[in-house]
Amino acid sequence: MKPTIRDVAREAGVSVATVSRVLNGSGPVHEDTRERIRAVARALRYVPDSAARSLITRRTETLGVVLPDLYGEFFSEVMRGLDQAARRRGYHVLVSSSHADRAEIEAAVGAMMGRVDGMVVMAPDVDAAALAANLPESLPVVLLNSGLGGEDDAGATNGGTAAASIPFDVVDVDNYGGARGAVRHLIALGHSRVAIIKGSERNHDARERLRGYRDALAGAGLEAPPRWEIAGDFTEGAGHEAARRVVRMRPRPTALFAANDTMAIGALSALRESGARVPEDVAVVGFDDIPLARYMSPPLTSVHVDIARLGGRAVERLLEIVADGTGENRSARRRETLPTTLVVRDSCGGQTS
Repeated sequence: MKPTIRDVAREAGVSVATVSRVLNGSGPVHEDTRERIRAVARALRYVPDSAARSLITRRTETLGVVLPDLYGEFFSEVMRGLDQAARRRGYHVLVSSSHADRAEIEAAVGAMMGRVDGMVVMAPDVDAAALAANLPESLPVVLLNSGLGGEDDAGATNGGTAAASIPFDVVDVDNYGGARGAVRHLIALGHSRVAIIKGSERNHDARERLRGYRDALAGAGLEAPPRWEIAGDFTEGAGHEAARRVVRMRPRPTALFAANDTMAIGALSALRESGARVPEDVAVVGFDDIPLARYMSPPLTSVHVDIARLGGRAVERLLEIVADGTGENRSARRRETLPTTLVVRDSCGGQTS
């Protein structure tokens, strides 16, 4: 028979209220009494009823997470950061994937309401206004890599500045600056014919990386014909097909910037199959710097994103909001942009690091 809080109280010789204060950390109890209660609870293998405790504390000690997908190194690294940050604070995580579908996001949010103290939602492919309309303002929410607020928000700079137009807190990465820096590096290496494998046109990250690519070329007085902006969808297959198109182009681009590492890895495979040498014939740069990037042949130059930190910072900010409370008195909503750095390896022919 499962032991109850009354069993613990009886064995420890204290009241049920005293046991409750010790197990919930909700009030002062003499240290000797505290240790005796904990020892009895361990001996009886007593597990507090989380549902009953949540009625008292109004906290479930659980966070909801909605991601576009659960496949691939990027999402596994995001989840690692989310989970580690949650565990450090004594929280558990419920996870759902939305497949970049607004209805799926709405269903996931509905299923988690009442079961979680707050939510982290990554939906870069969903229209910002539609996303905002489907998230309850009564629940603490932090968005990952969202276009809400946009790049033109006054004061939306690195470091977590307030942006009044953002209906929820946003944590993202410097997609624009990272892409621009990567393409400027290729130009500095002498490349004037630089192609890009894009992400989905609906995707906020992809749009910002494309903007960075275009501005880097324009800043150097270069112009890419439309055919050098190749459609992609962040998958290995898209990168493979794009690189096959590149090797058939005349004149052929001498450098290829892929909007994520997964497409860059597919491109490396296609270039190798075609007999094109990397980086002698075509230099390749990716984005995200997933763990696999350094182990490619040749090792992949990539824009480094601290992916686990991205997830971890979202949880940290969410728990700040949970502690602060919802409604008019809580702190101003913020957009926080994490920096990126270019990690130069052999695939671009530059100096390695």
